[in-house]
Amino acid sequence: MSAAAMSASALERHLAQPAGSAVFGPAELDGLPDPVRRYLRTAIGPGTPLATAAALRMRGTIKLGRWLPFRATELLAPQRGFRWSARVAGVVSGSDSYAAGQGRMDWRLLGVLPVMRADGPDVARSAAGRAAGEACWVPTALLPRFGTRWSAVDERHIRARTTIDGTSCDVDYTLDEQARPTRIVLDRWGDPDGTGAWGWHPFGFEVTAHATFGGLTVPAAGRAGWFVGTDRRERGEFFRVTLTALRPVT
Repeated sequence: MSAAAMSASALERHLAQPAGSAVFGPAELDGLPDPVRRYLRTAIGPGTPLATAAALRMRGTIKLGRWLPFRATELLAPQRGFRWSARVAGVVSGSDSYAAGQGRMDWRLLGVLPVMRADGPDVARSAAGRAAGEACWVPTALLPRFGTRWSAVDERHIRARTTIDGTSCDVDYTLDEQARPTRIVLDRWGDPDGTGAWGWHPFGFEVTAHATFGGLTVPAAGRAGWFVGTDRRERGEFFRVTLTALRPVT
């Protein structure tokens, strides 16, 4: 069943599959490059259940012509999809979702008047990239046992390669001295200029704070947008966020 065909409750049941009995230990890191091992040891506390999904709460501002405040919840399962539900400026509400290879955007003014509705292959491919980029919020889901293939460029730069419903994603992490991510970048399918011409563009999250929730140390604040690493970065930025809660699904 596609994300578009699922009810909100059915989609959340699909995403919120509980973790098994396994917990994080040194054997999970066998064979990984040293910088990747340092990152995962920093991100996941010993004995943490190996959750593949998490429930998040966040607040921030989003650029819709101008910067507007939002509050949102998200159920995120990087290998299966996500449902991000938000209220913007108190008057626009809706959700972005992805599951079973299908993506959907559904936003309304005052809960009634359609503001944006979109689906189809382009939306789905872009949403798969979003799920891969947001996997930093569920680092247990990035362990090799769940299909992530890791490599290291040097001590501060590592790469996670995942495949989500046939869409391959390479996500590059820049680490600080404590092996925490400071920048997360990938080539993501999108139409950031709104021209109708979709293609691959650099997309990234620049991290400004970290926090620990339920044994997971994750990026807790930052800004995201298109054209990261280019002279169009400021124009492409559209999302500034602070996590207020994160609960691994166990």
